[in-house]
Amino acid sequence: MDILIELPIDADGFLRRQCQSCRGEFKWHYGPTPTRPDTVVDPAMYTCPLCGTPAPHDQWSTEDQSRYQQQIVEFYAVDAINDELKRAFGRNYKPGKNTAPAPTPLHEPNDMLIVESPCHPWEPVKIPQQRADSGPLYCLVCGETYEA
Repeated sequence: MDILIELPIDADGFLRRQCQSCRGEFKWHYGPTPTRPDTVVDPAMYTCPLCGTPAPHDQWSTEDQSRYQQQIVEFYAVDAINDELKRAFGRNYKPGKNTAPAPTPLHEPNDMLIVESPCHPWEPVKIPQQRADSGPLYCLVCGETYEA
């Protein structure tokens, strides 16, 4: 059974992310921007724009996103287990009912300030407003520092 878990993006097309090192939340643009050159190849790792720590693409989920993904898997696991038991035992198996409510989908507010690094402006990020005035930021793609 394949389960598609969709995470919400905000009105500007940004997906909330969380650095596992500094625990800070920011957003990166979901999908290519219109200004992205056709020849660009995605890096193997992204860099936290808040602290400069690099990590693989799959290491940026927020705590809420991870919890929601776990709830979705647990909710649909009951159906998958019942399907397997029915296949194993045939008509004699009477599946139990999945009484758990479906997880409430996440909502993504259109918050934070959009910033572009000078070296990779086609990969904008959103950062908390208070972070814009408190030190350097790091390019999501290459890790170079810049000011907001």
